Amino acid sequence: MRRAYKFSLRPTARQEQALREMLADHCSLYNGVLQERREAYRHVSKARVRYGDQSAQLKEIRAFDPQRQGRWSFSSQQATLRRLNRAFEAFFRRVKTGQTPGYPRFKGVGHFDTVEFPEDGDGCRWDSTPQDPQTRVRLQGVGHIRVHRHRPVVGRVKTISVKREGRRWFVVLSCDDVPTEPLAPTGSVVGIDMGVTYLLTTSKGERVHNPRFFALMAEELAEAQRHLATFPRRTRRRTKRHRAAARKVARLHAEIRRQRLDHHHKTALELARDHDMIACERLNTAGMTRAPVPKPAPEHEGAYLPNGAAAKAGLNKSILDAGWGQFLRILADKAESAGRRVILVDARNTSRTCPPFAGGCGHVAGQNRLTQARFECTVCGFAGNADHVGALNILHRAGPGRSAAA
Repeated sequence: MRRAYKFSLRPTARQEQALREMLADHCSLYNGVLQERREAYRHVSKARVRYGDQSAQLKEIRAFDPQRQGRWSFSSQQATLRRLNRAFEAFFRRVKTGQTPGYPRFKGVGHFDTVEFPEDGDGCRWDSTPQDPQTRVRLQGVGHIRVHRHRPVVGRVKTISVKREGRRWFVVLSCDDVPTEPLAPTGSVVGIDMGVTYLLTTSKGERVHNPRFFALMAEELAEAQRHLATFPRRTRRRTKRHRAAARKVARLHAEIRRQRLDHHHKTALELARDHDMIACERLNTAGMTRAPVPKPAPEHEGAYLPNGAAAKAGLNKSILDAGWGQFLRILADKAESAGRRVILVDARNTSRTCPPFAGGCGHVAGQNRLTQARFECTVCGFAGNADHVGALNILHRAGPGRSAAA
């Protein structure tokens, strides 16, 4: 299996300056090849420039600008070109499927934060000073940077990425051939229903609290964003106060993100330790949080009918604050590492179906769910918590006999 490790870097002042220059030059390369593709398409020939064409030009680019582009790893620059190529592939895929395309945009220096090295030993070297107890990573053009390695690295290091988050720098290792660490069987299976009032409810009736990290810091974040909005959005040089205001907003967002990530990791680890099989919904979070389509009023031109957009916006914010997609990805990774199984089932009508294996009749109707939390079957009268009923149905859909094992 593959696993990623993220460690904090401790660069010197000179190394930090070199890291900033590396990001700036890769950003310049990204924008330059994007401009080339735009101009080629605007030509009457409608030519399409591909990754292979631009990769072949790298040698000339490095020779023309040895002080900037020539300093850095050739392979890392190829990775930047592939990054743009993936953006165009996604753009054309969305065009073909009729989705909102989203043409690739130019990157500002402050928004280009990652450089990838595709192979350990090619422009980079993990643990470059093995004779020294202090772990270091060597980057071409930067040098040997100290790494705060807080846990051992298992497996074969495949790719190395350098990432900037605010004023902090990190190295991300992607490792192949990582052995699994199977846990002892527990004989327990469980179904989980995701929610916003509670992060999840299990088929055993247990609930995990949803901390709502974004909502808790919404007032402080809004005040910081209002202060940032008093400065001009587009300016060649930010003032000291402007930079401080931008850093504060970024710091608050990072704090919310880290708190949510920590909560998801701990919750997923507990589920993986306690159960051999975990059934959960196959959720389309992007579709669930899509804004409702406006409803034009047929009798009044330019007017619109109520479409519940305000209420939907509040629900969307709660879903995104809960972070269902991130949690399910973490749960799948931890289950794979522990030798557990995660089964995804169809999420439709799970909280509207009367559970026949738990004393219900199997009747499906929207009227069965009286409120967000209350379920009562209109045929047999079976009553219970709607999230618990949903979790029971999810477990039952995972396979025959699962409900009995619960």
